[in-house]
Amino acid sequence: MDIQQLYEFCLSKKGVTEHFPFDEDTLVFKVGGKMFSLTSLKEFENGNPSLNLKCDPEKAIELRAEYEAIRPGYHMSKVHWNTIDLNKDVSNKMLAELINHSYDLVFKSLTKKNQNEINES
Repeated sequence: MDIQQLYEFCLSKKGVTEHFPFDEDTLVFKVGGKMFSLTSLKEFENGNPSLNLKCDPEKAIELRAEYEAIRPGYHMSKVHWNTIDLNKDVSNKMLAELINHSYDLVFKSLTKKNQNEINES
């Protein structure tokens, strides 16, 4: 998955916005004001793309054991976040599933009011 595909996939989800809250390099996708995905644009350009995604803690451990490209979240909570090194042993289909999982976890953590506002927009 290249940066354009990632960008389009994340923004296709309901209520998603893009931000650069940390610096000009770190692209963050949020739903309801909460992060569900972040990546370094420079690392994509340098050929070392990776993506940080929120993950259920038990599932995170399983994924790290199964995939060489999935490791504890870089600069994030190691319990709730994974870093996925792209273009390695994680297929684009699996990556899409992981992005969906991250989005769903964050969306479900929003208040019912926020969820309804997003669903109605």
